[in-house]
Amino acid sequence: MNGDSLLGGREALAHAPARIVIRVGDWEQLGAAARIVRFAVFIEEQGIPAALELDERDASATHAVAFGADGAPIATGRLLTDAHIGRMAVLPGQRGKGLGVSILRALVAVAAGRGVAALRLHAQTSAVGFYEREGFVTEGGEYEEAGIPHQNMVRVLPMPA
Repeated sequence: MNGDSLLGGREALAHAPARIVIRVGDWEQLGAAARIVRFAVFIEEQGIPAALELDERDASATHAVAFGADGAPIATGRLLTDAHIGRMAVLPGQRGKGLGVSILRALVAVAAGRGVAALRLHAQTSAVGFYEREGFVTEGGEYEEAGIPHQNMVRVLPMPA
């Protein structure tokens, strides 16, 4: 997969601000950029231990990273080989601009292109509404992960024609 390619098409970028580039690729291509955003959000802002934030699944995941007009990474997310979306993060000063939607739609497009039947994720409960607006529905009850309340969610994807 080419880390310089735009994936997700116009739909994925419909909510992204002008001059934002979303790249989709592997950890080797995008890991350094994704790490910057994830550390700022999960470790510095939310206080999640660094040992929990990075894991061995990054190496086999597909990553999406949004880069601002200055080329700096400002949002990220990943798609695991088992069809879980995770590590969705947008830098605090960039929130509310459609970057999360663009990252999510890019990852959904990758999964759909692979013929994935359903996507799953562990949403922080404060983000459940965000995922519901993108077609995810809750499953089961709320639970705690890394000291933060979470909710399992699923989205069934249409079967390819």
